[in-house]
Amino acid sequence: MAKTPTPFRPLNISVLTVSDTRTIAEDTSGNALIELLTEAGHTLAERKLVKDDVYQMRAVVSNWIAEEATNVVLITGGTGFYSRDSTPEAMTPLFDKTIEGFGELFRHISYGEIGTSTIQSRAVAGLANQTLIFCLPGSTGACKTAWNGILQEQLNASHRPCNFVSMLIGPYVSNQHGA
Repeated sequence: MAKTPTPFRPLNISVLTVSDTRTIAEDTSGNALIELLTEAGHTLAERKLVKDDVYQMRAVVSNWIAEEATNVVLITGGTGFYSRDSTPEAMTPLFDKTIEGFGELFRHISYGEIGTSTIQSRAVAGLANQTLIFCLPGSTGACKTAWNGILQEQLNASHRPCNFVSMLIGPYVSNQHGA
């Protein structure tokens, strides 16, 4: 008997831009992520922009992961190798589990686009209080690479053989299975 396909389940996704120089109006990376997630059928839960400051980032994300309104946090910026880049240092203490493969896969995909410069990306991801957190580079192109190459499928309940959705909002149970 073939498995019944799992239908798409929209997630509530918050977007945080980390930048010392941009404003919301100039935030092409955050705008691209919002466009991509809404086109995919997800809902923008909240959007913020903060300076590249460990404690400002942690404060915003800690509030989001403490509430049930956000299933996923997408952070753009602060993952490079410059002295002010501190997104991984801000977020990894919040993780209950680290998604090791995210950064590895992102750099693998990115290598085809930017070559060895991808070695300077410190993209990371993890799970904190049943909320996924993905830390992406600040470039618009890198955000699109992460979404199109990884996140779009992993945040889609119908993607097989596995995805993150059932871990976030529980398994889909249809009326055929006793619901």
